[in-house]
Amino acid sequence: MTIDRAHLAQVDLNLLVALNALLTERSVTRAAARVGRTQSAMSHNLARLRDLFGDELLTRGPDGMRLTPRALALIEPLRGALSQIEAMLARDEPFNPATSERVFRIGMPDSIEVLHGPALLARLSAAAPHLRLRLYSIDSLQILEDLDADRLDLAIGVGGTFAAGQLHHKRRLLITETYLCMFNAALVGVEPPISLQDYVRLPHVLTSLRKGERGVVDDALETLGLARVVALTTSRFLAVPFLVRGAPVVTTMHSRLARFFAGALGLSLSQPPLPLPEAPISLLWHASYDRDPAHVWLRGLLADLIVHAAPAAGAAPG
Repeated sequence: MTIDRAHLAQVDLNLLVALNALLTERSVTRAAARVGRTQSAMSHNLARLRDLFGDELLTRGPDGMRLTPRALALIEPLRGALSQIEAMLARDEPFNPATSERVFRIGMPDSIEVLHGPALLARLSAAAPHLRLRLYSIDSLQILEDLDADRLDLAIGVGGTFAAGQLHHKRRLLITETYLCMFNAALVGVEPPISLQDYVRLPHVLTSLRKGERGVVDDALETLGLARVVALTTSRFLAVPFLVRGAPVVTTMHSRLARFFAGALGLSLSQPPLPLPEAPISLLWHASYDRDPAHVWLRGLLADLIVHAAPAAGAAPG
């Protein structure tokens, strides 16, 4: 359907806001709550939108409301248009962190939250006391969809967390991490540096945000014709040091986090006895927020905290 200029003059901008909510929530009730309208008002807006686009947009299915092909095709151009309108209206109103009451939803693994959350909260308390954060765990299989559906404003990924994105996904590499082995020397009967023989012999704890019992260590061992035994796999970085402290096992994790936990819990560190690839830590966001002043400010703050963070104190690896 082609909308001529005369027709365009009759379009209520609020309809596009309602359409964005409907396409994001795929529910009249949730869309109404999202923009602060009644359900009946949102139903009326949906009827007007169906008439405007000559398409049902949302249809009922066995698992709830579904988007029509026309609706799916509208998601990206609609979000881009609304973002440009917001930027145009805000051009003369620069972002002021001291007075902003905006809420940001950020996806990150608990390892990032532990290492950088306190500094982030302290910085926000001083520079943006009314700005609020909502932190969510990373789901590597859904992160791009969460950004596309505007369920997250920003994500911080470690290693291979992020799948390949599209042009509307923006990425900024912050740092690359190396690895350290961590273990309770008294329980495993090994002092740093750990040998390759002991490394393969001892059971391992694997931290993975993906399903399966395989990580970068397994790929590296395979090139040497070796394999390890993974006794336990978890997606929770915070649980690992306590598992290591209480059992005769070894784990391999990013160096900053390993130093932090080793220093806090009295655990031993060692360089891995085989070469491992570095792991990138990146920011990821949707292109519709690329020029958003508040978003730009927060991205800069996060990048500064992570890039310039002081190395965590801890026992020096052997």
